[in-house]
Amino acid sequence: MSVRAEIKYLLFKENSSITKIAKEMTKITGKEYTMRSLSQKLLRGTLRADEYKLIVNILGYEVKLAKL
Repeated sequence: MSVRAEIKYLLFKENSSITKIAKEMTKITGKEYTMRSLSQKLLRGTLRADEYKLIVNILGYEVKLAKL
């Protein structure tokens, strides 16, 4: 599953939106995030790992690495 599809799935599952996430990210980081900027990052595949982790955390999940 792509990062874009995964985030869209989590947004649906948690009844949230890109707009809500962008506002929360702006509040937490102090950096301006908008619905458009996040959508473009997801569309282009340029979302950074720290941004991905922050989005997942805002939605109530955590990222874990596990050795196979």
